[in-house]
This record gives sequence, C-alpha cells and structure tokens, in this order.
Amino acid sequence: MSTPIPRFEDLEVGEIVAKVDLTITREDLVRYAGAAGDFNPIHFNDAVAAEVGLPGVLAHGMLTAALAVQAVSDWIGDPTAIISYETRFTRPVLVDPLTGADLSISAKVARLDEDERTARIDITVTTAGQKVLGKTQARLRFAA
Repeated sequence: MSTPIPRFEDLEVGEIVAKVDLTITREDLVRYAGAAGDFNPIHFNDAVAAEVGLPGVLAHGMLTAALAVQAVSDWIGDPTAIISYETRFTRPVLVDPLTGADLSISAKVARLDEDERTARIDITVTTAGQKVLGKTQARLRFAA
C-alpha cells in the first residue's frame, strides 16, 4: 500500500513531516566517492585524516546534505516538487570504521504561502546530539 501524497491544505506550521534515523558506514563513503568522483582520502583513509589534523575519517558534506533532502523527497513523494534547497556545513560527521555515524534527520513545516502554494521545510541533521548542518531549508511547490 502506497503512502498518499501530502496535500498543501493539510499542512500546519510547526508540523514534523519527516523523521529519519540512519547510519552512514565507511562502505557508504566509498560508494558515494565513486558516484560523485570525490576521492579525497580524508573520506576513507584514517592515516591521511590524522595527517591533516582531523579526528578521523569524515563523511562527504554533500552526502550528508543529500541524505537530509532525501528525507523530504521521500515524504513528498515527488522530488520535482522541491524547487529549492540550501544548507550550510557547520560540523563534520566523523565515521567510525566499525560503527559508522548515526544521523538523525527531522523536517518540519516552517512557512506556508497560500498564494504560491509553497511550503518552506526546515531540516535538522544531528549526530551524537550535535547539529551538523545549518540553515537547511527546502522549498516545495504543491499542485493546485
């Protein structure tokens, strides 16, 4: 049974529309590096990460940003409804070689524009209780 597509008329400011908990593994980093062509060794090599002063291997910032907007895309059911997306990278995501990195993603309705039939969705991404992205917002347009 498929989930019904959210309707603009049913949204309320402050409503949590998506909540996702997931784990990024080192294997995920390798897959992302291949897909994105970003083979910077700080994303897979502990020795290189330490050599440049990092506390460990870091997840790609764009991977973290993509996972955040994916939660909204999955909720809305139509990725073309997302008309803009922005974020700031505020803290690195350390990926442990054995346990990975646990991310919590939460998306809530921050603003509704009835004339434009758009919603601003604010997204919060945390790991180990700390926010890793700042001012993360997706703007969605709903069909009439």
